[in-house]
Amino acid sequence: QVQLVESGGGLVQAGGSLRLSCAASGGTLSSFVMGWFRQAPGKEREFVAAINWSGGNTYYANSVKGRFTISRDKAKNTVYLQMNSLKPEDTAVYYCAAEKWGYVSDLKGDYWGQGTQVTVSS
Repeated sequence: QVQLVESGGGLVQAGGSLRLSCAASGGTLSSFVMGWFRQAPGKEREFVAAINWSGGNTYYANSVKGRFTISRDKAKNTVYLQMNSLKPEDTAVYYCAAEKWGYVSDLKGDYWGQGTQVTVSS
């Protein structure tokens, strides 16, 4: 079983930056795709970004491309989401997800974190 714990959320003004972290434990991640989803109030959960743990290739939702960067630190078993040029519409609960033998372009998530709130004020 893989456990995921997110951190790094908070309140930021539009145009600002935040970095989210997702610490993974309980398993070897070499066969996993890791990623981030978000859910705003009254909306469905949507995909944000994904990274292949072994190869490092990435994939992004069009809405965040060029502003967000996903990365991983193998030594720390941690995935990061660097969010720049934040907009009020980025406000949501952000969830970390992991899927074994998944695809970065079609991440569904076998394991989920508890979520971290990101609020962007205008």
